[in-house]
Amino acid sequence: MPDNASPGDRSEKPLLTVRGLRTELRLRKRVLPVVQDLSFHLHSGETLGIVGESGCGKSMTALSVMRLVPSPPARIVAGSIEFGGTELLELPEPQMRRLRGSSISMIFQEPMTALNPVRTIGSQIVEAIRLHQGLGWRAARDRAAEMLDLVRIPDARLRLDEYPHHLSGGMRQRVTIAMALSCGPRLLLADEPTTALDVTIQAQIMSVLAELRHRLGTAMVLITHDLGLVAESCDRVLVMYGGHKIEEARTEQLFTTPAHPYTRGLLDSIPHLAVGSDVSQWAGTRHRLREISGTMPALDKLPAGCPYAPRCPLASEQCRTAMPPLLPQGDGHLAACWHSARLSGVTQ
Repeated sequence: MPDNASPGDRSEKPLLTVRGLRTELRLRKRVLPVVQDLSFHLHSGETLGIVGESGCGKSMTALSVMRLVPSPPARIVAGSIEFGGTELLELPEPQMRRLRGSSISMIFQEPMTALNPVRTIGSQIVEAIRLHQGLGWRAARDRAAEMLDLVRIPDARLRLDEYPHHLSGGMRQRVTIAMALSCGPRLLLADEPTTALDVTIQAQIMSVLAELRHRLGTAMVLITHDLGLVAESCDRVLVMYGGHKIEEARTEQLFTTPAHPYTRGLLDSIPHLAVGSDVSQWAGTRHRLREISGTMPALDKLPAGCPYAPRCPLASEQCRTAMPPLLPQGDGHLAACWHSARLSGVTQ
């Protein structure tokens, strides 16, 4: 795990500060609160992991920071997003457009939504480089080939003249990563960046992202379901559920002393191998993985209190009627649970 200092140990001003962010989806007569009163910050060179099951608001958080929420039906209704001392929610769209792709980049979960199917790979990367770095066509094309080579695409220069449909899903994902990195962003939002890749290529891509972080001081928000990836790559972890931040801690803290039952449930669902033991012996003694019972409620039908209460083994009447505040658990660790002190020894 990364051993960078926790936020409390840093004296410099954060690169990104999100305060009280609220993003809603309006569908006919329904209002879905996809992100609710979310606050966090990120320093240069730091990686923050955002985890939680599908529909919890992870991707919408990243799109809100980029000001790319699909409007309609989505809109940011409250909060502040400050990047490098600039309030993004007050920035005119032309200035915001100049920041996107240069100072702030995003790796999208589905590469086909980020690539134009009727334009070559090279033309799309070259366009971004020329727009934000002012290079000539030949220099920009050389840079594009360099970026494709960086993400381990074979015959990189030849690939510049191919179209997205000529490539596999994993190759397309590597192209979107190359495009996001091409201008050396100060902030990278990575939404499931390695989902379509095999474990070997995943390791290579994460190595590239780590190199960018250390060489350029790039900050990264890593959105993922892969807790193993979080353990290896992130300095801090933010856990979301039902649009809320329910826990935040340094990575080692979160994995060793989770303070929310939902986080505990996520960690208990990870398979563990008996390292160093005989495989056949382990297979004979393995146990069924623990699972979190039930499903996350629809965003327009969240309970009045804690959104996790219907599935929580610790839930009390207080949990069902009042949303717990985010309370400090020590050393920068925050958790929104009325019963964090009782968590030790409780199973799902």
